Amino acid sequence: MGLMDFIKGQVLEIIEWTDDSRDTLSYRWPDDDKEIKNGAQLIVRESQTVQFMYLGQFADTFAPGKHSLKTDNIPVLSRIAGWKYGFSSPFKADVYYLNTRLFTGNKWGTSNPIMMRDNDFGIVRIRAFGTFDFRIVNPKVFLKEVAGSDHHFRLDEFSDTMRSRIVSLFSEAIAKAKIPVLDVAARYSEVGDAILPMLNAATIPKYGIEFASFILENVSVPPEVEAAIDKRSSMAAVGNLNDYVKFQMAEGMGKGGGSGTGGAAAEMAMGFAMANQMMNQPGGIAGSQGTPGVAGPAQAAAPAAAAIELFTPAQVAQQLGVTEADVTASLESGDIKGKKIGTAWRITKTALNDFLAK
Repeated sequence: MGLMDFIKGQVLEIIEWTDDSRDTLSYRWPDDDKEIKNGAQLIVRESQTVQFMYLGQFADTFAPGKHSLKTDNIPVLSRIAGWKYGFSSPFKADVYYLNTRLFTGNKWGTSNPIMMRDNDFGIVRIRAFGTFDFRIVNPKVFLKEVAGSDHHFRLDEFSDTMRSRIVSLFSEAIAKAKIPVLDVAARYSEVGDAILPMLNAATIPKYGIEFASFILENVSVPPEVEAAIDKRSSMAAVGNLNDYVKFQMAEGMGKGGGSGTGGAAAEMAMGFAMANQMMNQPGGIAGSQGTPGVAGPAQAAAPAAAAIELFTPAQVAQQLGVTEADVTASLESGDIKGKKIGTAWRITKTALNDFLAK
């Protein structure tokens, strides 16, 4: 071997890297302790970025293309290496290839419940998991904060490194967004889209990565919150209490009307209707005249009529098969006419009949 062959074998003239592993994020090109020749060719393919490092300092960054490593093309390296008037000798530098393609379908999840403040339920513990897509957008920050000096940084290492950081960022983002827990637990795609800009605002400058998508696949809340959500959904489906009672009555009569919520409501409504008819018809109970000194039917019925003249919301709720809060809400909205005596509502049988007849 001649001297020129020996010298040629000790320097690098072409630097390129092909990757078919699909899981490599960054790769330090192996120089086998060789120096890079002045004017060597650097080949950077699509979805790749090359970052030079010189004596532990970040030097020049190269986008896809073919680059000749001369003073004009490596100004940062020339400055930190002290090449004021150019250079002609081979030089040493670390060459990192970074994969800038989109990495899809990465999983994330909370190992422990995270706390969030909700206007309806107060402090709530939630668990969440899903997937995200990301890409490297700032090679220097990524190498410094995530990959470090790892000569071959893979996706599984990234998942281990970033999982807890992503959960922490998710917790901060969901707290800043002030999204109600009802929406978090029911509108996954919208919540993910709302959180995405907040995550990127933190991950791009801090880790050099950008999320292309952040997907919530499931959010679980404690059982008591689930029960509250179910109740909210039921009330939204019920809508107007008047329509709900009519529906219950019709359903109860369709089943025979003898038992259950619908039966009780139907019987109550028919009872009041019959009572009204008997009290108001000529010659009826209200119109009958007893002989002097003998209590007539009207007099005998007076205590009973007086006893059922006024009803409390609890009594009406029990008869209709709904909650007392529902009846109170209908009173306050005016669906049921009632009187407020002090702080307590009272409902006349006439008002109740009018409500049931709507």
